[in-house]
Amino acid sequence: MLPSQQPLVGLKADQFRHPLDLEATKALKQIPGVDMLVRNLLGPMAEQFFYIENIASSVLVGEQQLPQFHQLLLAACKNLDLEPPQLYVRQHPVPNAYTFAMRGKQPFIVLHTSLIELLTPEEIQAVIAHELGHLKCDHGVYLTLVNLMVLAAGQLPNFGGFIAQALQSQLLEWVRCAEFTCDRAALLATQDPKVVMSLLMKLSGGSPTLASQLNLDAFIAQARAYDEISNTQLGELLKSAQASQLTHPVPVLRAREIDRWASSQEYHSLLQHRKIEYNGEAKPAGGWRNW
Repeated sequence: MLPSQQPLVGLKADQFRHPLDLEATKALKQIPGVDMLVRNLLGPMAEQFFYIENIASSVLVGEQQLPQFHQLLLAACKNLDLEPPQLYVRQHPVPNAYTFAMRGKQPFIVLHTSLIELLTPEEIQAVIAHELGHLKCDHGVYLTLVNLMVLAAGQLPNFGGFIAQALQSQLLEWVRCAEFTCDRAALLATQDPKVVMSLLMKLSGGSPTLASQLNLDAFIAQARAYDEISNTQLGELLKSAQASQLTHPVPVLRAREIDRWASSQEYHSLLQHRKIEYNGEAKPAGGWRNW
């Protein structure tokens, strides 16, 4: 655990879930048969497919294998009051991380090597905590469908046609909203908004060579300016069109959301009033602004 972090004991998902996540999840649940489809038909196939692929092509992190990442995982899990899943590192040139989880089964997280090479340990922990947010919020059923659409597309070419276009659009809308919640989980685990926003900055325009040259303050100003695009109807339409086929909100928008939430009474009250485990005792978190 990094020195300034303190674990939140008894943290509940609904205490930090983004309102857009709540709305999008409610909309998906109104589609009959989706939950049953994943659990009974696609779930068993997907679970075996991804598990076998990761065992065969990735490295399982543990106490004896890349222990520095194992410690980041354990610290993030402790901060979010969550049981540790398996963590894999996979050789891949595209910076990415993803989670696979079905209720009652062994969940796991995968980090690409190119992402690790881009980030500091604190930022890697933020990525891990973001993925843990999916587990904390029980995103597994719908996340399975999204992962199948995205990750299996190259290996199962006809799979995209299996899911109706309308459902694909609604799933993409849901996962973009869920990402805002998971960014909040990353902030609760790292307890430093600059770490989360620096991570998003590097995903926007970073490389191992450029990372140290990037200016976080300038990127935060850029993220705040993004809101100005919505001042016109055309600007809002262009933003919506840009995001419609993405699995994640654009990084500047995610940074703007974290910037807002980190300054909110909701966030500081959560840190201030949650009970934490400290030296074997339950005590309120200290050192934070009293709202």
